[in-house]
Amino acid sequence: MVPETATTPAFDDLGLRPELLKALGDLGFHTPTPVQARAIPLLLTSEKDVVALAQTGTGKTAAFGLPILEFLDPADRTIQTLVLAPTRELCVQISKDIERFAAHMKGTRVVAVYGGASIRDQIRDIQRGAQIIVATPGRLLDLIGRDVLNLTTVDVVVLDEADEMLNMGFQEDLTEILQNTPKDKRTWLFSATMSGEVRRIAKRYMREFEEVSIGPANAAATMIQHQYCVVHSKDRYAALKRFVDADPELFGIVFCRTKHETQDLATALVKDGYNADAIHGDLSQAQRDQVMGRYRSRSLRLLIATDVAARGIDVKDVTHVIHFDLPGEVENYTHRSGRTGRAGRTGISLSIIGVRDVNKVRQLERGLKTHFIFVRVPGGAEIGQQQVKAYMKRLASVEVDREGLAELLSEARTELQSFEKDELIDRFMSLAFNRIIEQHRTSYDLNVDMSRKDHSARAERPTSLERFSTGRQMFINLGTADGFDKGKMLGYVCGITGLSGELIGKMLIKDVYSFIDIEPAHFEQVLTAFQNASYKGRSVRVDAAGGPGKSAPRGGGSYQGGGDRGGSSPHGGGGYKGGGDRGTGGYKSSYRGGGDRPDRPQSGGGNERPSRGGYPKKDFYEPKTKYPKKERK
Repeated sequence: MVPETATTPAFDDLGLRPELLKALGDLGFHTPTPVQARAIPLLLTSEKDVVALAQTGTGKTAAFGLPILEFLDPADRTIQTLVLAPTRELCVQISKDIERFAAHMKGTRVVAVYGGASIRDQIRDIQRGAQIIVATPGRLLDLIGRDVLNLTTVDVVVLDEADEMLNMGFQEDLTEILQNTPKDKRTWLFSATMSGEVRRIAKRYMREFEEVSIGPANAAATMIQHQYCVVHSKDRYAALKRFVDADPELFGIVFCRTKHETQDLATALVKDGYNADAIHGDLSQAQRDQVMGRYRSRSLRLLIATDVAARGIDVKDVTHVIHFDLPGEVENYTHRSGRTGRAGRTGISLSIIGVRDVNKVRQLERGLKTHFIFVRVPGGAEIGQQQVKAYMKRLASVEVDREGLAELLSEARTELQSFEKDELIDRFMSLAFNRIIEQHRTSYDLNVDMSRKDHSARAERPTSLERFSTGRQMFINLGTADGFDKGKMLGYVCGITGLSGELIGKMLIKDVYSFIDIEPAHFEQVLTAFQNASYKGRSVRVDAAGGPGKSAPRGGGSYQGGGDRGGSSPHGGGGYKGGGDRGTGGYKSSYRGGGDRPDRPQSGGGNERPSRGGYPKKDFYEPKTKYPKKERK
């Protein structure tokens, strides 16, 4: 392994051609990063293959891109270098960076080939003459199969983000691609982590190699502060919004596990008024480019992404990486958090976790050899104060359009001239911010008290019934059989009603129905919003669920004392507990507290607890006797 040097040289000292030094000067690059300072001289002088390990965001593209251009012969129109990357975003990013470095090398052509774009255009670009091909494995194999590419002239092969290519299942593709390249080529492997798979691929596909490592393997970047908060699982969405509200300068990437969760979260945030959008594998290349264009221009404040889709995202000044779902592997966490704290800047990697995920944080600490800082979800008063301070900063820096507001300004001075300066400020602040401060003052504490053995945090956080005073409960005919869990149900209800997640309390998700606590002041709004609603072509029915003995305002039934369809209809009358779930005279006229057979609709005897509507030990009653088969006539 190459030892680290004590001093960092300038780019002028690395042996690069003048054209490259001029391009670096134009870009404002004068001092190489540690990985560049160590890798570039080695790649320029060593005849061996090279394995370089460094964290994401440390300048690895320039570390191999500049040596590639140093060896390049612009007069030779054959393919001289092949760069393989796992995703199209990273592929595009690498090709653009190399083009910038080669700005003063006339005749240099870089072609990026990846899925999701026109293969005809890519073939045309290659046939015009390309010395450097930057490709994803799948599209490259497609072009090889069409006899478009001749890789026998390749001098250097670069495997960038090799660990991720293996995680994505590209091992067989790599084998086939490398078999089409010369045996005497040089291979440079760059990775953020040195997993067992990466080491095996180095031994399998590379000759004798030297290893360059910046920092310990799999270690966290030193410019990133790793934080975590602990909330109840159903409060993660509310916690996310509070962190965003409390920091007006937050510009971040939020990670979810699946593309469906990514899209659901982005949709919920947009409905709640946040500038957010999702990027995942189901988007076309044009859609991905549009989303990334908006994010880079800061038209979006939050980019919701999956692990794979976020590879290659190199956006300046990302302040936060937020893990809405923790990744399963240390390597994935390393790649995620590497989206912030890039190029010497500081950043925050925040994990919003439930109680059950605390052990995962401890495992990440051991794997990354770093400490995670516990932080509390901001309270309402803190959020209100931060928003007021941010508004005052914008107010102090705003440019006044005196010409456009001439008449109004004159009238305002006349109307307000009787007030002293301090009194005028007091009145302005009261009028502008009373609503904001009052809105957040009553917000409940989302943090889980981890010092309590039961982790219930009742001393800090009221239950949904306490929080909503009367605890209005809603019945909905959707459940786990429809693919809903608590998170998806929360997003669905917020999407239909336009409510904030903080106004929705405890949920009971069963197989074909659910019960949801709603803040009383917004209860009628919810019922109205669900009128004529449908889900996957099926009508969605929403009713109010009352307490024991209370009847629902729609249909006469109740969760604990009436029916869920009510009245004297064929499916009405009884209640989920103590009544019937399909009513007097219906099948199972009293699920818990009535009869269980249609031929005994008014037996009055419950299956398990005849006179009381309590929860039995089992969720569902299975009768011991089976109905006799009907005889054929």
